[in-house]
Amino acid sequence: MPLRFLTCFCAAALFALPALAHEGKHTPPANSDVPAAAKPALETVERFSSALQSGDLAQAGSLLANEVLILESGGAEHSREQYLGGHAAHDAAFLKTARVRVLRRTARAEGDLAWVGTENEVHSSADEKPTILLSTETMVLKRTQSGWRIVHVHWSSRPKR
Repeated sequence: MPLRFLTCFCAAALFALPALAHEGKHTPPANSDVPAAAKPALETVERFSSALQSGDLAQAGSLLANEVLILESGGAEHSREQYLGGHAAHDAAFLKTARVRVLRRTARAEGDLAWVGTENEVHSSADEKPTILLSTETMVLKRTQSGWRIVHVHWSSRPKR
């Protein structure tokens, strides 16, 4: 499985898969630094990731700004349509079988902008061979009349040593 494929899915799993460990309910990691002002933005990120995990690309897309920029493994997707028209389906497929343990989460909000950063450990299987990746994700959000929308995503991962 190409590293780009694993990287994107692992990063997307940052917020979606903690739910698997607790019957669909999110439990913040012990190393969480999310002040009250940033919690609504974090909730948007979690809804995006949950929608992606469940394969609900329409819901996931509704939380992305039209002009979202997604950077990952040296590649870029420059709009919601570009992401949803290609890579999103692969991300959703990966998330159905991966397990993610959130190691640390940090978020901040100032005015109409917020960012959420997460570090996690992703357990998956590539060609029936167990794989563990360390993955990071940064999402930048903008408050709109419709609520918080994701305007930028940066995903990165590497094999755990």
